[in-house]
Amino acid sequence: MQFNALQILLIFVVTFFAAIDQFSFLESLYQPIVMGPVIGAILGDLHTGLIVGATYQLMTIGNMPVGGAQPPNAVIGGIMSVIFAVTSGLEPNAAVAAAIPFALLGQYGVTILFTAMAPIMAKADQYAAEANPRGIEKINYGAMAAIGAIFGVIVVLFFLAGSAFGTRLVEKIPDTFMHGLGVAGGMMKYVGFAVLLRLMLSRDLWGFFLAGFAFAVIIMANPDLSGAALLLISLIGFAIAFWDYQIHTKLKQVQATSVTEGDYEDGI
Repeated sequence: MQFNALQILLIFVVTFFAAIDQFSFLESLYQPIVMGPVIGAILGDLHTGLIVGATYQLMTIGNMPVGGAQPPNAVIGGIMSVIFAVTSGLEPNAAVAAAIPFALLGQYGVTILFTAMAPIMAKADQYAAEANPRGIEKINYGAMAAIGAIFGVIVVLFFLAGSAFGTRLVEKIPDTFMHGLGVAGGMMKYVGFAVLLRLMLSRDLWGFFLAGFAFAVIIMANPDLSGAALLLISLIGFAIAFWDYQIHTKLKQVQATSVTEGDYEDGI
């Protein structure tokens, strides 16, 4: 599959800003479910980009970078999975599994950049002591440009290599291996969702989770209901979650008010 210079440039630019967005900007545009359709549209296959991006998103939904602890990078992994699916014709699950090594490469890239920036923070402290905000801005902008350029170059290089050799390589891979790759990729989204549940789920929420799961299974068993009815169930779930959030917010406000009034009454 041949691609023109404009497509290559757009992939670099999108990757550049997505790499920065994971630490700056909105910190949400870099998510695979957003980048997937964008990369798919650039490559001329929006539908595949949306499917692969959503599949990769489920795998990374429980991953959260905290300080120096970096999970496999969702920017490079998500973009490369779409590139594999479009250029090599891989199934979404297989494309997600094939992109994991590239996600690890992005993880190492972020860790190396953070390590390299650590000594430079002393210079930022010096600028802060001198009340020199321009110096601090230069350091921040330099780091943002560095990570964007690193990610952009990695993706473009493997994109060009994949478009040149990817199809021929896929044709030589045994069907059993490709099937195993697809099964592994299909399992990863369930693992990602399980990680999210382990982090967020409490005893009070188990009933809602099981009820939603039961409704989804019942509706998906009927092909006539698997579209609109499933959307209605998701809206009901959102309504319950929003109602629960409002109730807890009001309870916290009442408790805070009662504590404040109690302090005045006691004269403390």
